[in-house]
Amino acid sequence: MKNIAILGCTGSIGRQTIAVVEALPQQFAVVALAAGNNLKELLPQIERHAPEVVSVATQELAGELAQVLREKKLEKLPEIHHGSEGMMAVATHPSADIVLSAAVGVVGLEATYEAVKLGRTVALSNKEVLVAAGELVMAAAKTSGKELLPVDSEHNAVHQCLRAGRRSHMVDSALYPEVRRIVLTASGGPFRKTPLAQLKDVSVEQALAHPNWKMGNRITIDSATMMNKGFEVIEARWLFDLRPEQIDVIIHPQSVIHSFVEFVDGAVLAQLAPPDMRMPIQYALTYPDRVESQQVQLDWAGLRKLDFEKASTRRFPCLRLAREAMKKGGALPCALNAADEVAVAAFLEKRLPFLGIPQVVEAVLEKTPRGKFTSIADVLACDAEARRLARQAVEAVVGAKVASA
Repeated sequence: MKNIAILGCTGSIGRQTIAVVEALPQQFAVVALAAGNNLKELLPQIERHAPEVVSVATQELAGELAQVLREKKLEKLPEIHHGSEGMMAVATHPSADIVLSAAVGVVGLEATYEAVKLGRTVALSNKEVLVAAGELVMAAAKTSGKELLPVDSEHNAVHQCLRAGRRSHMVDSALYPEVRRIVLTASGGPFRKTPLAQLKDVSVEQALAHPNWKMGNRITIDSATMMNKGFEVIEARWLFDLRPEQIDVIIHPQSVIHSFVEFVDGAVLAQLAPPDMRMPIQYALTYPDRVESQQVQLDWAGLRKLDFEKASTRRFPCLRLAREAMKKGGALPCALNAADEVAVAAFLEKRLPFLGIPQVVEAVLEKTPRGKFTSIADVLACDAEARRLARQAVEAVVGAKVASA
């Protein structure tokens, strides 16, 4: 029996993690849950799993939750925390064997970093952890001697394929010396075939209509711009100790092959699975074992063809911006993520046009010094400054649009 703590338990990945846990009751127990503002989703999770520690976003919500739980007269009430201290309490729960990091944004960064430092097994779904602070987090993982287990379907696929090769334990060599390159697949989102001239008029509703995956709003918009794939390129660089030129992206609209690994002898391994996050979540939670699942299976009868296309940086400028930030390194990937989050929020609020997202991100990157992080405090300071610059850039784009109208 493995004890699990979940950061972001009421989000898409958190809810699907709960579904995996409930499908394998002899394998897992939930001991700690961190949510944001969604008490409606959190309450039944508490009732079903009786965690020892729970965290919510604010002190007011913590008080409201405590009152509701007292009224329900549960046999066992959890400790209730809030804010960053609450996230930390969940991530560092002493009896947690696995910390599933799925909180959206940098809110989960500090707590995840602490879990890594403590030597917890971390199943990572929060992109910001490695995009913003990859060097620091991977150094901590190396010191603790614990491997980060990727939950994102693409990195999870790479992790599975890499088990066919040799892993190096030499300090000065590449982690996977037999790997020539990896190829991350992308669905291409809803605008894969949209004429470029029409992208300026894309609506929020159109951008949220992903053809394959059901995800949260921000990640769905990031999929439409392919910034999400850019983040994954940066993550892969840190997770698998690869050079930037060893990581490629290809559009695969069926979302059946999640990644390829090409080895130095020319062999190419691919991982296939339906577009269902329960499969990579279960793999990460049960690793190094594989456990039978009745929840997710590939429909071979319905698998007619597999298409592949080049990922155009003209159509998807965010992919170019992410690669540039990765190559320059330092503070730029952190600024990339922060600027994107602000820009996407403005788009979802219908204040910023779709093509304004890469405009805002590029403006912020141009003003961000490369620098080098020595602590999480440096990361958080960079994140805050990039958000400030992004808000200014949003207003500049909006103002220019109004002026030209």
